[in-house]
Amino acid sequence: MKKVLVTGGAGFVGSHLCDRLIKDGHEVICLDNLFTGSRDNIAHLSANPNFTFIERDVQLPFYAKVDWIFNLACPASPPHYQHEPVETVRTNVLGMFNMLELAKAVGARILQASTSEVYGDPLVHPQTEAYWGNVDPISRRACYDEGKRCAETLCFDYHREYGVDIRVIRIFNTYGPRMAKNDGRVVSNFILQALRGEPVTIYGDGSHTRSFQYVDDLIEGMIKMMEQDGFTGPLNIGNPGEFTLNELAKIVIEMTGSASQVTHLPEVDHDPKKRQADIALAREKLGWEPKIPLREGLAKTIEYFRTVI
Repeated sequence: MKKVLVTGGAGFVGSHLCDRLIKDGHEVICLDNLFTGSRDNIAHLSANPNFTFIERDVQLPFYAKVDWIFNLACPASPPHYQHEPVETVRTNVLGMFNMLELAKAVGARILQASTSEVYGDPLVHPQTEAYWGNVDPISRRACYDEGKRCAETLCFDYHREYGVDIRVIRIFNTYGPRMAKNDGRVVSNFILQALRGEPVTIYGDGSHTRSFQYVDDLIEGMIKMMEQDGFTGPLNIGNPGEFTLNELAKIVIEMTGSASQVTHLPEVDHDPKKRQADIALAREKLGWEPKIPLREGLAKTIEYFRTVI
């Protein structure tokens, strides 16, 4: 059994990670300031003796004797991180610094949940870990993109200078139950609009592409990465299946049985035109690849949103 700290553990992905760690027999400390996380996501764990929730901001130093640290603390959807861009940078950079200092102090292994957004609006397709990215450092998205890039820099500098045992993964678009209704991500937007019979809104002509992975596949990849000895990453964790937004909208409308129509709105500045995970390295190093196809994952996600609205 490991003693594990999960920052951002009351969020969408973090709560699923806490579930898996508890199921695997570990002791979990969940740290979250509830900016985008929710107590509802972890309420079912509150009575478990191996689970502890602490409401605290990762920007503040924190100490606990732990074996593993999963650093997920950061708003991950554009409406949230663009609403408070300075806080987003502080969370990415100061939060990473504090967690690396903790890992150094107690000899813990630490996994940073980075993002495919470090690739920006990519000029290479699909995106491999060797690609350095195409990011505008002064755009409205830069607080997230550059914040995550700086966090990766800190990880590798702490690894080289202090020998901290790091793991860095780059997460591609992930969906599933417990996504926030107001997070502005395309899957939750489309599902909620379709269930309500509202127009399904696409920014641009709908030709932009994304790779969509179900949350359970991501959690499996995170666990495998943390258990892997001698490999720091960075490592793409995503589903290489590539879909246009037009295709996704059509599938969601069909699966919800909705009468919604698609409406196109002006394109959003700096919205990446292409996104597809190259997971050759994950297959080689971890023997990992996603198992859950889009329609199967969407069915579970649609059922969840039916219950919350």
